[in-house]
Amino acid sequence: MTTVRNDAEPGAVTTTASRPRPRRHHPLLAFLVKRVAITAGLLLGVTIVTFGLVSVVPGDPVTANLSDQALNDPEAVAAFRAKWGLDQPLYVQYLHYLGNLVQGDLGLSQQTGRAVLDDLLRYVPATMELAIPTMVLALLVGTGIGMLAAVRNGRITDQIVRVGALLGLSTPPFWLSLVVLYVFFYQLGLTPSGGRLSTQFSPPPTVTGMYTVDAALAGQWDVAWDAAQHLTLPVLVLTSLTVAILVRFVRSSMLEVLQQDYIRAAYAKGLPTRTVLRRHLLRAGLVPVITVSGLAFASLLSGTVLVENIFGWPGLGQYAYRSATALDLPAILGVSLFVALVYTLVNLTVDLLYGLIDPRIRLQ
Repeated sequence: MTTVRNDAEPGAVTTTASRPRPRRHHPLLAFLVKRVAITAGLLLGVTIVTFGLVSVVPGDPVTANLSDQALNDPEAVAAFRAKWGLDQPLYVQYLHYLGNLVQGDLGLSQQTGRAVLDDLLRYVPATMELAIPTMVLALLVGTGIGMLAAVRNGRITDQIVRVGALLGLSTPPFWLSLVVLYVFFYQLGLTPSGGRLSTQFSPPPTVTGMYTVDAALAGQWDVAWDAAQHLTLPVLVLTSLTVAILVRFVRSSMLEVLQQDYIRAAYAKGLPTRTVLRRHLLRAGLVPVITVSGLAFASLLSGTVLVENIFGWPGLGQYAYRSATALDLPAILGVSLFVALVYTLVNLTVDLLYGLIDPRIRLQ
């Protein structure tokens, strides 16, 4: 409350007025609202670009989906085009798709005949079953090896780690998949050849869509063990490739932090090396590593086409490959929207983690 005096009339009664205080918006709420708006615009742009690219790609969905006998029947061709709206102008197809998308309808897949959303709910959990253990193992191994290389910079350990990371980055995923399949399945017979389950087992009751988790929840431990064995080789391949990426970034990030004055002061105070690494080095050096880890995890969730095809893993990568070869526009759009959403959510999570690890970073 503030007092206001009317100087034009001496002795007048003073009045009080309240000044409205400016509202302070919570920075996290404003940040989330901004990100939601950006995500909506990004998804809209993805649909436009995908529609445009599919329209200029050589090939015809009719030829890709109908048999030779049906292609020789004009009525069958006309019926297929009418069913999927291919007889309408491209902008009409796009507006029709947007109208359905607003209602949560991603359309029907031309190759499976099912709703694209149902297909995604079927294939995405299989990819998540590969991505989650891969990322956990890669973070544990990659961070440990990267820190070891940074602490022993220039020594033989560092040289071995750098050469190993370079070899990992240079190894084609399909080649490594074929090698481990030949060694562990064909030569040693230690692991299954591919797929998610052996033929003598039936899938467990669906809860999460991940066989290992669903089988454990149902108490089917033999099924869970079999599903875990089928996970071994693809997870091994993906972990090896992801570790090679993380090691290089962890090493370079930790080397930069090791040059800081407060690290030298911590050593000068006589603190044990383990304490310095855990309390000072690891936390300060994790910020750039989180960015790379987030992108790697998003890439894994987006589907690993070659690895999934070699191991016969029915995940998102295999679904995306089949959709592309069949020019299945609704399925291609569904996969594209999912991938864009994954990268957006992962980037949002990374930005939130920045503030938790380094309080100096503020959301904007």
